[in-house]
Amino acid sequence: MGHQVTLVSTGDDFKKFPSDILLKRKYDSGFSKKIKVLLFKIMGLDINSISLKNQFFREKEVFSGFDFVQLINESPFGLQPKYEKEVISFLKKNNTKLFLLSCGTDYMSVKYAFEKKFRYSIFSPYFEGKISDKEFFPALKYLKPDYKELHNFVFEKVDGIIASDLDYDIPLQQHSKYLGLIPNPVNTEKLNYLPLPVSEKIIIFHGINRANYFKKGNDYFEAALKKIQHKFSNNIEVITVENVPYSEYIEKYNSAHIILDQVFAYDQGYNALEAMAKGKVVFTGAEAEFLEHYNLKEDEVCINALPDVDYLFQKMEDLILNPEKLQTISKNARAFIEREHHYISMAKKYLKVWNSN
Repeated sequence: MGHQVTLVSTGDDFKKFPSDILLKRKYDSGFSKKIKVLLFKIMGLDINSISLKNQFFREKEVFSGFDFVQLINESPFGLQPKYEKEVISFLKKNNTKLFLLSCGTDYMSVKYAFEKKFRYSIFSPYFEGKISDKEFFPALKYLKPDYKELHNFVFEKVDGIIASDLDYDIPLQQHSKYLGLIPNPVNTEKLNYLPLPVSEKIIIFHGINRANYFKKGNDYFEAALKKIQHKFSNNIEVITVENVPYSEYIEKYNSAHIILDQVFAYDQGYNALEAMAKGKVVFTGAEAEFLEHYNLKEDEVCINALPDVDYLFQKMEDLILNPEKLQTISKNARAFIEREHHYISMAKKYLKVWNSN
């Protein structure tokens, strides 16, 4: 739309997202990781945080003079809070406006889920003892005093907060700086609609991020798939992939009819939205709040995935026995993305919010 945009990130681990400026996490594998852990245990020093902060400030001229800066998290660079504050203070001082996008775990969403205000959430498997404190640290850390202090610091600095979907919109409802929900933008020109292949077998795709296995409800999907494979072994094909880069992931499922995305959500994240743009039938978050917000019927654009193996089995079974439903949901899914998530329409919403606050 005629604007110049600079994207900075660390690539998001194995997903290897491209970025205009890529800050490298140098101490996350091999011998260097052992050094990092040892230094942290002995001295409380996180050399990854120090390295990333230094990389940022070596490029500091690049991060100055923008009309708008948008953070994708209260801890956008994944640094220790004291270093995160230094970076955010610089961004606030050297640019016109600073906004926060709530689109992942942060203090508000974690606190809301931890207090069991959702009917279920990514904390459900933690409460059930499936995930240890250590494994769940990436989410639990936001409740710790230094991260709560970082949260307060960021909320004071920013000009406003935007949510990307209902999972983050709901916890922010009463906050004075909350500017509302802008759905995730999807580039429908790059993601072509793929009419569902007419074949003898229905293909089900299950992508697993091992680090988030229980948080995404993959155990429920795998148990339901086992039952489905037992009953419909001649009617289906199951493709399972694990920890593949993003660019490879979105190509892997092109032949699939059904995508198993995640269980513990009220709305869709990016994997689901991009699969829906391609016309896939996605098992994902589509709770009553989502249906009401977008004025939709149950199973109209995707299947609401619940933490219930029998329920998931029945939903899959219904689609296998009634393949015409796959075609209907596929077309509805694509139309929904074009109507509610089109990237140009969403860009206009961001510009309106940024300019008026």
